[in-house]
Amino acid sequence: MSLAIVYSRAKSGVNAPLVTIEVHLSNGLPGLAIVGLPETAVKESKDRVRSALLNSHFEFPARRITVNLAPADLPKGGGRFDLPIALGILAASQQIPAESLGDIEFIGELALSGELRAVDGALPTVLASGLANRALIVPQANAKEAVITNHTTVYAARHLLQVCAHLNGNLPMQGCTPQPVTTAHHSVADISEVIGQRQAKRALEIAAAGGHNLLFSGPPGTGKSMLASRLPGILPELTQDEMLQSCAVYSVAGLGLREHVCQPPFRNPHHTASAVAMVGGGSPPRPGEISLAHNGVLFLDELPEFPRRVLEVLREPMETGDIMISRAREQVCFPARFQLIAAMNPCPCGYLDSERCRCSPDQIKRYREKISGPLLDRIDLRVQVPPIAADKLLTGATDGESSSVVRNRVTAARARQLERCGYNNARMSSTDVTNFCALGKQERTLMEHATTKLNLSARGFHRILKVARTLADLDNCERLEAHHLSEALGYRM
Repeated sequence: MSLAIVYSRAKSGVNAPLVTIEVHLSNGLPGLAIVGLPETAVKESKDRVRSALLNSHFEFPARRITVNLAPADLPKGGGRFDLPIALGILAASQQIPAESLGDIEFIGELALSGELRAVDGALPTVLASGLANRALIVPQANAKEAVITNHTTVYAARHLLQVCAHLNGNLPMQGCTPQPVTTAHHSVADISEVIGQRQAKRALEIAAAGGHNLLFSGPPGTGKSMLASRLPGILPELTQDEMLQSCAVYSVAGLGLREHVCQPPFRNPHHTASAVAMVGGGSPPRPGEISLAHNGVLFLDELPEFPRRVLEVLREPMETGDIMISRAREQVCFPARFQLIAAMNPCPCGYLDSERCRCSPDQIKRYREKISGPLLDRIDLRVQVPPIAADKLLTGATDGESSSVVRNRVTAARARQLERCGYNNARMSSTDVTNFCALGKQERTLMEHATTKLNLSARGFHRILKVARTLADLDNCERLEAHHLSEALGYRM
C-alpha cells in the first residue's frame, strides 16, 4: 500500500486541533513535497526526516513522496510533525505496519540521528488525544508535563527506533504512569513577617477571599511589594481543572511544566514590558503575562511607571477573562482570568506631604493621570500604606497572624462562594449581585447616600457590593449588613 494516514495535533492557542497527515508514494522523479499550509519549520522537516530515517537504518523511498497536512486551511508550525511524517513514510513504504497507526497520535521533533526532541504545547495535545480516545506518543523530554493527567494513555520515547519497535510489536513500550500531584502548600514568605500595616493585611485577605483587584499606595519602603509577595501564601490551591488550564498556558508558551503546579501563578513583569509582552502576540501568537497569570495573580509594581498604552490593554481582559489576538492568518484566544495587584507611590518622588517632597502640582497630576479612570474603576480595593512607626521598627515584633491561619479563613470563604454560585465573588454578574447581595432598608439608604456622594458608576456600585459580599463570607453571614458595606466603601474612597 502506497498511502498511509497518521494522526497528530497542531497548536492553536491553548487548543490542539487534529491534523491528519496523509503520505502518498507515487512514480516519478524522487522528491518530497509537503502541502497543507506548512510554515518554514514544517517545510524544513523534509531534510530532518530524510537524515533521521537513513541514520536509523531505514530505507528512504526513491519515489515521489507527497505529504498532505489536513485540514489545509489550518496553519502548521514547529517541528512537532517530524515524527508523524517519518512514520507515514515508513508505513507507506511498508517498513512498519500501517494498521498500527490508527489508534495512536504522534508529536515530536526529530534530530538528524533519529532522536526525539521536545516540542511546545504537549499538555493541550495530551488532553485533546484523551478526548478523542487515542493514545499519544511524545518525546521523553515532554513526559513530565504529559503525566500530570490520567485522562490519556501516554508513551514517552527517546528515539525513532523505539517508536517503530513499539508499532511493529517487537518491543512494546510501557505507558507513562501518571504522577500524583502534591498538594502540600509551597513554602513562601509568611504574611506575619510584615511589621504593622494591619489595614493593608486586612485588604490583602479580602482580595484573596473574593478574587478582587487591589491597589496599594504609599511612600517608598513601607512594605507595598512585600505585602503583595505574601499573597500566594494565603491563596487557596488550584482545583484540578484550574491547574490543567494554567499548565496548558505555560506549555504552549514553551515554559514546560509549572513549578508547584497546585499553587496559583504569580507574575511580576517589569514596568518596561511592552503591550505585546503583557497581552501576548507575535507570529505565531504566544501568550503574554496576563495569560501566564491565568487563575493567579498579576502584580504590577510601580504602576504609573508602566506606559499608559500598556495599562489600557488590561481593561478588556479584566472584564472578560480572556484575550483575543488577531493576525492576518489566524485568530487565537488565550485565557486571562487574573487578579490584579498593583502598587504605586503617591507622587513621582514618593514623599508627598512631607518635607522631602519637591514635586509640583503639575508633576503630581501628570504622574497620576497615567492611570486612567476606567482602569481605576476596575480596582475594587484601594489602600493607603503609611510609613511604619519607629517604635515598631526598633522592636521588630510582628503581631499579625501567620499565612496558614489567614489561608484557612480565605479557603472557607471561597468554599461558600463556590457553593453559592460556582465561582468567586469578583466574577459575579449583575444578576448574581441582585440575587446574592440583597440590601435591607438601612443598607439601601447607606448605599443611596454613598452613590450620590462618591458619584459611583454602575460598575463601581456593583464592585462595592461584591466586596461587601466577600466581607460577609469571611464573617460567615448570609446577608449583607451595614458594617460590611461601610468597610467596602472605605476601600473604594
